[in-house]
Amino acid sequence: MAISNFIPTVWSENLYTQLDKKYIAVRHCNREFEGDIKEKGSMVNIVGVGDVSVFDYTKDTDMSEPQALSDTLRTLSINQAKAFNFQIDDIDRAQCTPKLMNEAMKIAASALANAADAHVFSLFTGAGSTINEAETTAANIIDHLIDARTRLFANNVSDASDIVIEVSPAVAALILKAKIELSTDNADALDNGCIGSIGGCKIYVSNNIASSDIDGTVFYKCLARTKRAIAFAEQLSEINAYRPEKRFADAVKGLHLYGAKVVYPNEMVLLNLGVVSA
Repeated sequence: MAISNFIPTVWSENLYTQLDKKYIAVRHCNREFEGDIKEKGSMVNIVGVGDVSVFDYTKDTDMSEPQALSDTLRTLSINQAKAFNFQIDDIDRAQCTPKLMNEAMKIAASALANAADAHVFSLFTGAGSTINEAETTAANIIDHLIDARTRLFANNVSDASDIVIEVSPAVAALILKAKIELSTDNADALDNGCIGSIGGCKIYVSNNIASSDIDGTVFYKCLARTKRAIAFAEQLSEINAYRPEKRFADAVKGLHLYGAKVVYPNEMVLLNLGVVSA
């Protein structure tokens, strides 16, 4: 890449594409919100609609006046700002393939995605209910996953395909050791991080799952949730190419703004699973 060929909108779209490929937690959030994100501290409005009443219908009888639906307004704060700033020396660039800058941007996208995923997973305290297990094993892990699914269904979640279960690598290993045949439907169509499904709920593995260590037992804050439980909004507010004053190099810097909020806590279950360290 030469600075003279740098088109910010093209590189922003490329970085967005790379982010979407890397996301796990963010991909399972509701991201359909309007908002003008200009800087850290911006607010995005989340508008919801109240319940619709259902009544018995009687033929040839006038219905009562239509129900006036209530709406709810929540605000999502753009409180996270992550930046990157790297350079590639002209000599290094001349000796490498033309794809060097593209590869560097992919690595930057991966780092940004990991930070955003970790932020989403840090919202585990907003879950509507919690399943605690101090000694998670291959013998009991499946029961806990099914219990989480059952809790979501009890909260009127009716479609198992809308539920995702996100676990750490250590918990994923226990699921695989349980020797249950995970449904994959079409192995070629599995998403990034997905190891299959149980009861119609896809299971994803992420190294960004929050955790805490208590006396040698690591408690992983795994989540079972619908895709609307957490709202997420982002903006690549800046992405610029420049020539550092004191170097013969091409450099790129960017700013990623985002925020996340639990908006439907009853559609998220925290699986607080303890795994004894090896």
